[in-house]
This record gives sequence, C-alpha cells and structure tokens, in this order.
Amino acid sequence: MNLKVQIPDQIAEVDLLVTQQANELSAMLHEHRLEMFPPDAQKTLRPFQLSEVAHYLGVTSGYLKNLSLEGRGPLPMVTPSGRRSYSAEQMLEMRRFLDRHSRGIKYLPHRKNAEHLQVLAIVNFKGGSAKTTTAAHLAQHLALTGHRVLAIDLDPQASLSALHGFQPEIDHNESLYEALRYDDQRKPLSRLLKKTNFPGLDVVPANLELQEYEYDTPLALSRNDGTMGRVFFGRLDEALADVADDYDVVVIDCPPQLGYLTLTALSSSTGILITVHPQMLDVMSMCQFLLMMGEVMGTLKRAGANTRLDWLRYLVTRYEPTDGPQGQMVAFMRAIFKQHVLVNEMLKSTAISDAGITKQSLYEVERTQFTRATYDRAMEALHRVNGEIAELIHKAWGRH
Repeated sequence: MNLKVQIPDQIAEVDLLVTQQANELSAMLHEHRLEMFPPDAQKTLRPFQLSEVAHYLGVTSGYLKNLSLEGRGPLPMVTPSGRRSYSAEQMLEMRRFLDRHSRGIKYLPHRKNAEHLQVLAIVNFKGGSAKTTTAAHLAQHLALTGHRVLAIDLDPQASLSALHGFQPEIDHNESLYEALRYDDQRKPLSRLLKKTNFPGLDVVPANLELQEYEYDTPLALSRNDGTMGRVFFGRLDEALADVADDYDVVVIDCPPQLGYLTLTALSSSTGILITVHPQMLDVMSMCQFLLMMGEVMGTLKRAGANTRLDWLRYLVTRYEPTDGPQGQMVAFMRAIFKQHVLVNEMLKSTAISDAGITKQSLYEVERTQFTRATYDRAMEALHRVNGEIAELIHKAWGRH
C-alpha cells in the first residue's frame, strides 16, 4: 500500500503572492468604500440635541432654550414636537456668542500667549489597547468643548485617518513624513492639514510613506556631524512651529512600536497618555515598553533633548467592572503607579466597537442607533475620561 505524504504548499515567490493579495484586498476595500462613501461625498456630522449642546457649553438646557426663544444666538432646528437641536457649527457659534456676552466666564478655552501648545502623545507597545479609539475620541471631545485641535496620525496603518474619512490607498493624502524628511523636498506642515467634519479639528493623515522615516533617520544620524542628534529630536517641534499659533492642543496617535516615529513624538510631547488593557499579557507587554521607553528617553535627555513633561498618565481601556481579574489588575496598577493612573477608566462597550465598523466615533452616531442604556453608559465614560484629560491640559496652562 502506497502512502502519499502530504507536503505543505511551497511558496517560492512570496513577494509576488503578498503583493497580489494586497492589490485584491485594496480593490475590494475600494469597492466597499464607493458603496458606503462615494468619491464626491464629504463626511458629515449629526445635529446635537439641546441637552448635549448644554453639556459641551457648560450651561443648562433651560438657559439655552430661553436664548432661542428670545432669538439670541444661533437659532436651533426645531421639530414639530418642539425638540431643539444645533449643528456643530452652530454650537461653536453659540460658544462665541456666550463668550462675547458673558461677564467673566470664558466659553472659548483657547490658550493665551503665555500658555504653551499642548502636544499629547497616545502610546502603547501592544496593539489592541484602544490607542487609536482613545486618540480619536479625545481629539473630537476637545473640539466639541471649544478647543482648536490638530490630530496627527503617525501610524502607517492609518486607522485614525480612516475614522475621519481619509483612506490612504484611495485618497493618496500626504503624511507627516513630508514635514519630517531629511532632504530638500521637506514641506511645511500647513500644507498637509485636512479639515474634518468636526469644527475646530484638523488632521494630518497617515500612509505607508511614514515607514520611510524609520529608514531615513538612522542614515541621517550616521552622518555623525555633531548636530544630527539635535536635528532629530527637535524635528517635530520645528514642523509644529509652522502652525502652532492656530491650535491649542495636538493629539498624536503613535504607532504600536518604539521606533523613530514614536521617539520623535515623545521628544516634542508635553503630555503622554499610555493606554493599557487590564489583562496580564497586556500589562507584561507594557512593562517591557516602559523599560525600553525609560532607557531611550534617558539617552535622548543625555543628548540634549527636552524631556520634561507637564504630565504622564495611564488610561485603563476596555475595562469590564464585573470582571474580577481585571479589577485586581487595575488595583495592582493603582498601587504601583498611584496618581499617574487616571481616576476614570474607559469601559468596554459594544456601542464604540459597533460605531467603528462604519468608521465612526461614538460622538458621530445617533443615540437611537443603540440601546439607550448601552449608549449612555459608553458616552458617560467618554465624558469622564476626556474631561479628566482636559483638566490636566488646563492645569498645565495654570488654570483653575
């Protein structure tokens, strides 16, 4: 009896196979996007109900209703049943109206001349820690509360870009690489900005070209002319100087690795937010990340980089309060890191994950699309987490 031994498939031309599969996947994604989001379409933003607008402005719903009845400020959209709502643009207009007519209360939280630009790096060594989701919701929350925000996608996977309607394989937008590159083709950051559907929020999209920076930097540093080290860790500062006066906060979504892109972001940061999922493997991975980051930041400091931060915090993400082991892990982290762990955790929520399927944040979807309790629970967690981070920003500016 002859027994034939099954030999696994041999892939000789792996580069051709991977390229073919990538092209097929890209074509499928392109067709999917054409169905969901036509080329000439612009990402829009839903209207916000009166209670939501009141929350973001920091006033009561009754006060807003009285203003509309008196014809003061932008007039809301009113349904036949009397429900009032405002567009995001009207919300910003109302904020300006209140700021002009208030006595001592500031409704526009823009930084003053003595208050430095806040540059926040969202980092983690491990994927799946909700890093991009955190960066997107933080940037959008800050914009909704009146801040001028620039979001920078430093991850070549471009997930933050996709959430804001930019697809690198289709749109071919330029990335931050164009403002960081070491040759004479370098461009000012102002030419790379893209407006989003959130008033006050601009984004610098990502693409695979960012990976070139990981190859270019060691070559540039190898010139060893005594100045390249300073040129490297001040590179993002120099790029941001082109637009710094137009923004209050910069939110950077770093790639899930401690490469030159992440180091460049860390070198310019005034605040660092480390996201962590409270599972043993994730915490072990974070431990290795912290050891590496501490060593590298020490090297940068000895080379002359400014590594002083206004704050560093750990954010517990995808937290399930009823999960006993997760609760123990959070308690363990609080015992070790103490006040450096944010008081509020970001809860795991199907509302956020389901919104992401359609490339939306929770701020973009209507409450009616979910079970009210599920939506409200997730939104309340977002308000608490992002509100706590906003307080850290204002404290760094010396505000009370």
